[in-house]
Amino acid sequence: MSSVTVDHIPPHTGHDEHAHHVPQGWRRWVFATNHKDIGTMYLIFSFCMLLEGGTLALLLRTELFEPGIQFFQPELFNQFTTMHGLIMIFGAIMPAFVGFANWMIPLQIGASDMAFARMNNFSFWLLPVGAILLTMSFFVPGGANASGWTMYAPLSLQMGPGMDFAIFAVHILGASSIMGAINIIVTILNMRAPGMSLMKMPLFCWSWLVTAYLLLAVMPVLAAAVTMLLTDRHFGTHFFNAAGGGDPVLYQHVFWFFGHPEVYIMILPAFGMVSQIVPTFARKRLFGYASMVYAICAIAILSFLVWAHHMFTTGMPVTAQLFFMYGTMLISIPTGVKVFNWTATMWRGSMTFETPMLFAIGFIFVFTIGGFTGLVVAVAPIDIQVQDTYYVVAHFHYVLVAGSLFALFGATYYWLPKWCGHMYDERLGKWHFWMTMISFNVTFFPMHFLGLAGMPRRYADYAAQFTDFHQIATIGAYWFGLSQLLFAYIVIKAVRGHGARVAANPWEGAEGLEWTVPSPAPHHTFVTPPVFEAGR
Repeated sequence: MSSVTVDHIPPHTGHDEHAHHVPQGWRRWVFATNHKDIGTMYLIFSFCMLLEGGTLALLLRTELFEPGIQFFQPELFNQFTTMHGLIMIFGAIMPAFVGFANWMIPLQIGASDMAFARMNNFSFWLLPVGAILLTMSFFVPGGANASGWTMYAPLSLQMGPGMDFAIFAVHILGASSIMGAINIIVTILNMRAPGMSLMKMPLFCWSWLVTAYLLLAVMPVLAAAVTMLLTDRHFGTHFFNAAGGGDPVLYQHVFWFFGHPEVYIMILPAFGMVSQIVPTFARKRLFGYASMVYAICAIAILSFLVWAHHMFTTGMPVTAQLFFMYGTMLISIPTGVKVFNWTATMWRGSMTFETPMLFAIGFIFVFTIGGFTGLVVAVAPIDIQVQDTYYVVAHFHYVLVAGSLFALFGATYYWLPKWCGHMYDERLGKWHFWMTMISFNVTFFPMHFLGLAGMPRRYADYAAQFTDFHQIATIGAYWFGLSQLLFAYIVIKAVRGHGARVAANPWEGAEGLEWTVPSPAPHHTFVTPPVFEAGR
C-alpha cells in the first residue's frame, strides 16, 4: 500500500516535479513551446545564417582582391552582394536578437514563459523555410536576386524567378518577425512579476518592447512594397513601371519607410544588452535609467521621420532635403545621451574587463565612429557626393557589425554561464574579442577612404588606384571571418561542460531576476511568480 503512495508522491511534491515534463528527443525541439528551447533554436539558426552570409561576403572580398574580373562574373557577384545583405539582416541579426528576447525576457521579468507558446514555435519554424527559399534561389534559372537587398524597381521587375523566391522569403521572414513582436509585447505588458512596474524593468526588456512596436509598424509596409513588386512582375500592374504610368521612386519611399526603422530594430536591442553589461562590470547602477528609456523611445519615434535620407540623389525638393537632413541629425541627440550614460556609468566604477565588458566597450567605441560617419552622410550636399560609394558601406557596417554583432557577442558571453551552467574559456574569449576588433577595423576602415576617393559599391571591378585598400580590406575580412570559428569553439566548449561550474550569479555586479534562478537555468522557471523588490 505504501509503495503505491510513494509512487504517487514524486510527480506532485518531489523536487524534480518539472523534470517529468521535459520532452525528450527530436520532439522536444520540433514541438518546442518552452521559451528557452525556442531561444536556443533561434540562436543556433542565426549563427548558421551568419556563417552563410559571411561565406558570401568572403566570396565578394575574394573577387575584389585585385582589379579585373577574377573569379565571378558581375551578375553572380551582384547575386552574392544581394543575398549577403538579405541573409545577414533577416537571417542572422534579427533572429539572434529574437533568440535573446525569448531566452532572457521571461527570466528578467519573472514570467514562466512567453505569452503565446505555440505561436512562438510557429514563428521560429517559419525561419528555416524563408532561409531555404533564399538559398535555393541561387539554383533557379537566372540565379538569385541581384538587385541589391533593397530590391529597387525597375531592376527587380526584370529579374528571373530568383526574385520571386526572395519576395516570398521576405514575406515569410516578416510574418515570423510580426508574430515574435506580438509575443514580446504581450509578455512584457502582461506577465511581469508583482512589484515590477515598467520603469523598474531591465533595459533589455525596454529596448525590446520599443523594438517590437517598431516591427509591428513597419513589417506590413515591407510586405506591401514587395507585394506590389510581385504584382508588377506577374499581374500587369504598373506601380513602379514608368512606362505604364508608375513611379520607381515610389518604391524607394515605401521601402525606406520600412528600411530606416529596420536599422533601429537591429540596434535598439543591442543598446539594451550593453545597458545590462556595463553596470555589471562597472559595479555601479546604470547612470540615468529614465533618460535611457526616453532616449530609446525618442530614437524609435524619430526613425519614422528620416527615411528619405537614403534618397537625396533622387531629385527631391530642397525643402524635403532639409527636413530629412535635420531630422536625421536630431537622432544623434538621444543616441548621444545613451553613449554619455554608458560612459558615466563606467566613470569611477570598480571596473574589470571580462570578455562581455570588452565587447560592450568595443561596441561603444566603434558604434560611435559609425554614428559620426552617419552624421556626415546625413548632410545632403556631402551625401550627394558619397552616395552609393564604399563610404556608405563603411558607415553601415560600423553600426551593424560593430553595433549589432558586437553586442550579440558580448551578450552571449554574459549570459552563456546562465544558459549552460559552465563558465566559458576567458582567455580564448579575450582572444576572440581582440581578433574580431582588430580585423573588423582592418576590413572596414579603409572603405571610408575608398568611398571618399569615389569607389562605387556593388561593383565587381574597379580602377587600379583602389587596389591597395581593397587588398587590405580582403585580408581583414578573411581574418574577421575565421575569428568567428573561434567563437563557435568557445560556445560549444562551454555548452559541453568543459568550464568551471558557476553559481546562480557568476558575475559580482550583476542584478536582476535572471540571476536568482540556478545555473544552468532549469527547463521551467518562475512557475510561481517571484515578488520583485524595488531595490534590485
